[in-house]
Amino acid sequence: MPPSVSSWVVFMPLWLTLPVVKITPQSVISLEPPWTTFFQGETVTLSCYGYGFNLPQKTKWYMNEKLKRIQGHTFMVHESGVYKCQADNLLLSIPVILNFYKDSLVLQAPPAIFEGDSVVLRCHTKESVNQKTLKFHKNGVILRSSGQVSNLYIYHKNLRNNDEYHCTGKNAWLSVSSNKVKIQVQDGSPVTLTCHTRLSAQRSGDQIQFCFIRNLQAQRLGCSNSSEFHIPAIWTEDFMWYQCTAETMNAQVRKRSLPLKIPVQRAFADFQIHIVPISKLVFEGQLLLLNCSVKGVPGPIKFSWYKRGKMNKETKIPKSSEAEFKISAVNSSDSGDYYCEVSNSRRSFVSQAVPITIKVPVSQPVLTLSTGKTWALEGDLMTLHCKSLKGSPHIQYEFYYEDVFLEINSVLSGGGASFNFSMTTERSGNYYCTADNGLGAQRSEAVRISVAVPVSCPVLTLGVPGSQAAVGDIVDLYCEALGGSPPILYHFYHQNVTLGSSLAPSGGRGSFNFSVTAEDSGNFFCEADNGWGPQRSDMLALSVIDMSKSRSVPVAAGVTGGLLVVAGVAAGVLFHCWFSRKAGGKPAFDDSRNPSYSEPQEPTYYNIPTCIELQPAYSSDPKEEVIYTQVWSTQQRCKQAVQKFESPRPRCQMAK
Repeated sequence: MPPSVSSWVVFMPLWLTLPVVKITPQSVISLEPPWTTFFQGETVTLSCYGYGFNLPQKTKWYMNEKLKRIQGHTFMVHESGVYKCQADNLLLSIPVILNFYKDSLVLQAPPAIFEGDSVVLRCHTKESVNQKTLKFHKNGVILRSSGQVSNLYIYHKNLRNNDEYHCTGKNAWLSVSSNKVKIQVQDGSPVTLTCHTRLSAQRSGDQIQFCFIRNLQAQRLGCSNSSEFHIPAIWTEDFMWYQCTAETMNAQVRKRSLPLKIPVQRAFADFQIHIVPISKLVFEGQLLLLNCSVKGVPGPIKFSWYKRGKMNKETKIPKSSEAEFKISAVNSSDSGDYYCEVSNSRRSFVSQAVPITIKVPVSQPVLTLSTGKTWALEGDLMTLHCKSLKGSPHIQYEFYYEDVFLEINSVLSGGGASFNFSMTTERSGNYYCTADNGLGAQRSEAVRISVAVPVSCPVLTLGVPGSQAAVGDIVDLYCEALGGSPPILYHFYHQNVTLGSSLAPSGGRGSFNFSVTAEDSGNFFCEADNGWGPQRSDMLALSVIDMSKSRSVPVAAGVTGGLLVVAGVAAGVLFHCWFSRKAGGKPAFDDSRNPSYSEPQEPTYYNIPTCIELQPAYSSDPKEEVIYTQVWSTQQRCKQAVQKFESPRPRCQMAK
């Protein structure tokens, strides 16, 4: 009997493990600034994060579906295109479309708009566009004039699909228009489901088909050989159970996963910004504290703070990734509109801007004159300008003359204030101004303004009598203008040749002296000038005598005259004696006995000295002899002559 053969069946373990449905994390792109349209030449920074804003170790960047670079998690972009990123081994991010325009006006919008969002559209302009001319349009209809406000806030209840917006403005006299933005409200957030299972090593080559089911077989979503299923958008009403099945192609083996319930939250950002101080009015040097809180945004979330300053320029505040933002001591440059941005792994939310005003006390104002000079002619139009280089608007300026109030002027911005008046002699004096913005008035330094009077015709005088001088004399020339504002500069001339000048800082006369030479005879004049036109005096003649050439004339005349007098007297005596003898034969002096005799009268002499004393003719030459003349006279006549001729040496006079 043949041996019996026992048989057995070996049951192998299941070669297909139970599948598991998982939600695969997706990479996230954030933008800074948070817009998708820019001017050419501007730059936007893209950042790639993993789930929960974890920084990846490795990042891939794609532009227009082509791998652009593999390195850091940030990417500086200045070209139009479609951008994606992949953080580590996560799924690719949702694409971001960026546009860079050459125009002078662009309308900026956030990268994504979801149901329930309130949206801020920004009309971004270049400096050439007048801010006051900005207007927003919806579906071709003007909404309003912005009036220097470049943002349009759209409340979430007013958002409608396919609404089209753009803005317009004026560049000089030319109207310009921005790009158009079409509102597309996304239907929830995208989700990717992954069905994980494990094949036995012996059956690793078998093909598996994956099917995804919603609401426990109530709805079959689809089957394929891919273990992933992408849901473009999921809403709160999609808060359901999801399962997947893995089966062989012949459907002989099938496994079903355990159900997975996906929590769905409707994202609606409810922002609250708390400010210290509460008044939003902060004085220079004070503490400014901003705190951003938000409700309705699923975490984890990330905060960023932005400031919009002059010309609507937006800047991200560095190191402001916390809900609280603080400036320990503010200054004038910190004024502006502040808002916070909250981002989670899917999207970003922006709060409304909070205006912060920094109040700065005025600095000491500076008073200046439009002419730059502190004097003017009577009737000139004067403009005083008062300006504080530091201080918050609005600033009130006041003008004063010698503590008398003149005018008040208020300005809403920098630039200072001006005051105009016509200059008169009565308004010469000190002027000053004050500046006040409610934090304490400041007073400028005083500026003295004088009325300038042109010089009158000057008068030239000589410091010698009779307008004559001898060679070697020191002659003083005096020039004086009786009218004219100081300082006055005097110039002295001889025969149109400049002799010298003299400055009278406070007015009055100027002088010039010189030692006279024989060549200095002639006409002299002077000029006076105080900057308003020179004036010239009348000419004055000066006679100069050279004593070395003229002293022999009076000496010879004196000697000759003396001799003639003596001869004349002798001749007269002799003639008298001869005549007496012929008449009576008696001497001339013996007639005293004649009754009819009378004392003869003394003859009268003209233009001769009559003193018995010796009168020397002086000479400046010590070697020259002194010549004396002698004249007989009575004692009384001698005294009178001495009194008459005892005077200083006479000067020679010349006709003017």
